[in-house]
Amino acid sequence: MRRLLWWTLRALPGLKTGRQRLGSRGPHSSVPPAMERAVVRCVPAEPKLSVSFVLGDGSARHMQRDQAEPLGRALARIANNAGKGSAKAAKKSKKARAESGAPPPPLPTVCLFSPDGQALAEDVPNAEAWQDGTVLQIGETRYRVERNPPALTELLLPRSLLAGFPVCPKLRTEFGSPAHCLFRWYQEQKPEPTVAAAAAATGWVEAPEGTERVFTPSNAHIGLRLKLVCTPGNELRRYGLAREVESVGPVEAGPGACTFDARHLYTKKVAGPGLIRTVTYNILADIYAQTELSRTVLYPYCAPYSLELDYRQNLLKKELVGYSADIICLQEVDKSVFTDSLGPALDAFGLDGLFRLKEKQHEGLATFYRRDKFTLLSQHDIALNQALLEDPLQKELRDQLAPYPEVQEKVQQRSSVLQVSVLQSTSDPSRKVCVANTHLYWHPKGGTIRLIQAAVALSHIRHITHSVYPATPIIFCGDFNSTPSTGMYHFISNGSIAEDHEDWGSNGEEKPCRISLTHPLRLKSACGEPAYTNYVGGFHGCLDYIFVDANALEVEQVIPLPSHEEVTTHQALPSVSHPSDHIALICDLKWK
Repeated sequence: MRRLLWWTLRALPGLKTGRQRLGSRGPHSSVPPAMERAVVRCVPAEPKLSVSFVLGDGSARHMQRDQAEPLGRALARIANNAGKGSAKAAKKSKKARAESGAPPPPLPTVCLFSPDGQALAEDVPNAEAWQDGTVLQIGETRYRVERNPPALTELLLPRSLLAGFPVCPKLRTEFGSPAHCLFRWYQEQKPEPTVAAAAAATGWVEAPEGTERVFTPSNAHIGLRLKLVCTPGNELRRYGLAREVESVGPVEAGPGACTFDARHLYTKKVAGPGLIRTVTYNILADIYAQTELSRTVLYPYCAPYSLELDYRQNLLKKELVGYSADIICLQEVDKSVFTDSLGPALDAFGLDGLFRLKEKQHEGLATFYRRDKFTLLSQHDIALNQALLEDPLQKELRDQLAPYPEVQEKVQQRSSVLQVSVLQSTSDPSRKVCVANTHLYWHPKGGTIRLIQAAVALSHIRHITHSVYPATPIIFCGDFNSTPSTGMYHFISNGSIAEDHEDWGSNGEEKPCRISLTHPLRLKSACGEPAYTNYVGGFHGCLDYIFVDANALEVEQVIPLPSHEEVTTHQALPSVSHPSDHIALICDLKWK
């Protein structure tokens, strides 16, 4: 840790041992180029501030002091630490002094000066004294104080690295943003296999084209580890302490042809003006993929390593990035996957993301939109069970369900949510679109519950698009867990469901629910009715849809699904070449 602090303090712009000199940081800087650097972190909500610097002997110092403490005490502590030198040197000198009887060396003089060169009073509180641009002097060494520069609080690389698949680091910043960080990727350089080189340490060389947040290793990197050096920055082009991270293992060969490779041929470029490329995809949550049931019963044909999250994330990121989509609606998204993997990766390719966790679950829904095409106006997410219970919009439905308390109770036990985002076109602000995303109850005998969930969702969507944002077109995506022959699909597509439909008795209650439902929205399935969007060992069928407002949007093109041969190459899904048990639906929509 201390070695890394020394390296980052020394290697940043503005230090005499770095690549840039302090004079390059701004025309108004009055600090000599050779001045060292002291970094202060001071947040008003926290009781302590920290001071980090490197002494002349190369030893790093990191101190925490109370913000309200007088400056003089902090300076005395710095003097005491500086006088000791490095821990190893301190032990040796103590032994030498004991043997010779010589007195300990005097402590260095330590002062803090204002930017105009005035010594600060020792009774000034630390929080007030350690300002940006002040100068710390320890003996003959002077340090320019930087208060709250951009900082990296976390920097990690995925465990699984595959040639041809994008690598995106997990990073968190403070006083900065990932969009303004500097990135430099390195590849391992192994010594030549000779006797003399056998004992040589592994080196690193800069990777070609390795200056972006996302790096895609090639076949030339197979067998080599990667290293990333990241310098945090902000919109003012101010930079903080760099950090480095090395991959745990080497880059490995990819799986060869993937199910989405042919689809990418249709989506090499972002859709043109007036078009909205839309994707819906259940990506298979890790909490469901990593169970004994999944490995032995649901997906016994799937190689265990290809069910691992890091492996599947490699495939997912490449697949989603390659669709060049404007809107992506995902289901079964682990919270950590959104935060640490898909969110950063898609952000690097121009998409902003929104996440909604399911009630009492660890996975949920994610909606991404291309930020140079859309801006977010508002969000209107709901939990379907809570809305049925409390929302005034659902009063009529509640009254219809009053004679069926058992059905109501089953709906209340479900955790399904509806994610609703209203987007505005950046090129034509008069154009808005309401993007809804959901994942309905999964059980094969849950037709009644899904009908009620759909009714709640459609009522809410209608309210948003008729009352909150009148005449706003609708794109309603999701895993509806319903084939085209079900009542749920009929209800959404045709606007009504009769009380005698067979799905009202699907739950097997002694008293089947017998109600009729209607909605005024004119929705149609943009991708039609594919033979299947879910293909596992024991089932295949169409469960996923992109329903669009037929009054305002038309389908320009539907990206073909993988061939049956591609889907069944490894028996079923997921597989080494496909990251989920579902298949993404993709279409280009056009404003009417």
